[in-house]
Amino acid sequence: MMHAMDFTPGELFAGIVVSALGTGIFLYGKKQRRAPQLVAGVLLMACPLVGGGPWTITGVGAALGAGLWLALRFGM
Repeated sequence: MMHAMDFTPGELFAGIVVSALGTGIFLYGKKQRRAPQLVAGVLLMACPLVGGGPWTITGVGAALGAGLWLALRFGM
């Protein structure tokens, strides 16, 4: 059975912002050939598709951004 994808305006806005940041990070990682940015970019782009609301999308996006920052901070 198919699930309808009904997005609220908040979910759409949060999804666009998080996905846009993910696209930028992904393109940077692709250009620089950096695996952490590639992985984080793909996850950030996919995050709004599985999110449950605007705060969930924003929170998961912030957690992924913090994970990328920590990975880069500790030398990955």
